[in-house]
Amino acid sequence: MTSYWCEYAWLEAGAVRGVRVTTADWRITGVASGVDAAAEDVRLPGLVLPGFANAHSHAFHRALRGRTHDRGGTFWTWRERMYAVADRLDPDGYLALARAAYAEMALAGVTAVGEFHYLHHDRGGSPYADPNAMGQALIQAAAGAGVRLTLLDTCYVAGGLDAGGHLPLDAVQVRFTDGDTEAWATRLNLLRDSEHVRIGAAIHSVRAVPAEQLQPLVSAVKGRPLHVHLSEQPKENEACEAFYGLTPTALLADRGVLGPDTTAVHATHLTLGDIELLGRTRTTVCACPTTEADLADGIGPFRALADAGSPLSVGTDQHALVDLLEEARLVESYERLATGRRGRFTPAALLDVLTVNGHACLGWDDAGRIAVGNRADLVAVRLDSPRTAGGTPEQAVMAARASDVDTVVADGRVIVHEGRHVLGDVGWLLRNAIEPLWENT
Repeated sequence: MTSYWCEYAWLEAGAVRGVRVTTADWRITGVASGVDAAAEDVRLPGLVLPGFANAHSHAFHRALRGRTHDRGGTFWTWRERMYAVADRLDPDGYLALARAAYAEMALAGVTAVGEFHYLHHDRGGSPYADPNAMGQALIQAAAGAGVRLTLLDTCYVAGGLDAGGHLPLDAVQVRFTDGDTEAWATRLNLLRDSEHVRIGAAIHSVRAVPAEQLQPLVSAVKGRPLHVHLSEQPKENEACEAFYGLTPTALLADRGVLGPDTTAVHATHLTLGDIELLGRTRTTVCACPTTEADLADGIGPFRALADAGSPLSVGTDQHALVDLLEEARLVESYERLATGRRGRFTPAALLDVLTVNGHACLGWDDAGRIAVGNRADLVAVRLDSPRTAGGTPEQAVMAARASDVDTVVADGRVIVHEGRHVLGDVGWLLRNAIEPLWENT
């Protein structure tokens, strides 16, 4: 058993002073408030929050940071650079890159990540000897970084969509596909859950999975978390409406994809009818504000979605920035820019976006709160940094940055102490994983 004494901790009532959290194995076994520190307690500075959930990640996109800003363009031109990186990865390189990327997330307070995984096969599209070699690399990477993983194994069948229908796969996209939904599900079912890994599923997009394959896919993954890229770009909406006569949201609703086990990622360009459909079905929406800004995607209707009934979560997507506090804060900030009003989300609501909502959409219903029986995930955020000093604990989410994270406990294990990850120099790990991918380019 380990006991942690928190200067402040975020409990159901908000920020509470003097809290002792006891843990055994990877569960919280006791929470006592209004207590003084004891000699045997591990002291956690500042405000202790539940662990953060990064609900949408593409680990290999981390290799693009700082290398895509010299050519301008759009999401679609950025995608060509992304494909160039995808074409160079193998299981060993993916392991090194993902482990470093997940360690960077841990430094920012992440204790669980949802990996939207579609880089399945070798460069020619042939399965590796282990058909899940790339997925296993991600599982091993998360274990090395000390974070839980929901592997959102992604179905990818077509190369795109225009007014004439679905397009063939290009030379890079053949790595992403199993051929059809049935073959994809067969490979998916070789993967197994564990105490620290959940096997979920994903529909890449309505561009990549034809409508007739959506219902069989949903049936094949019933009970698993199911995620889907949705309306990130107007071009997707235009193509879907031209070919199917429906918005992407309406098409997903028509084929039984939406629901409380489903998370729509981005959901940026929606009609009022789309918002109503997502809310009525209690489909979670994962906002990725720093990516949506970096790729010039647009600002999503976050407040309208929440009011309609959709729980909100956040993700770092292509990792232009790994700072989950910033992602949550931008949900409010973008609402301010869009509406001219402040206080669209309270700090407490943003913490739910950052924690309990994100964990739930990744299949971790026992995480996201500092409460008995929950997973022992604790994130100590300093209140004495140049960013947080002078503020109140209740409003720390509006001031703190990833650099203010001091200690991270994930499933009862300390993985970050005094701002340093147990793996050591994460910058060095990232550099050594990324630089070989750009040699001779």
